[in-house]
Amino acid sequence: MTYELEIQIEELRAELKNAFDAAERREIAAELELAEAEMIVAMAEQHGLVDAEPPF
Repeated sequence: MTYELEIQIEELRAELKNAFDAAERREIAAELELAEAEMIVAMAEQHGLVDAEPPF
């Protein structure tokens, strides 16, 4: 899962670098932020820092 997120993050960074339209840049930046947050959660789950199961 993290490999796919890494690829997605790199692709979004490349798109952001090449985007000229302000609206497009905001949209890509939001997608990038979400993907980076997903990566943080996935890495924390892999390292046992958070529990993937709900508390109930």
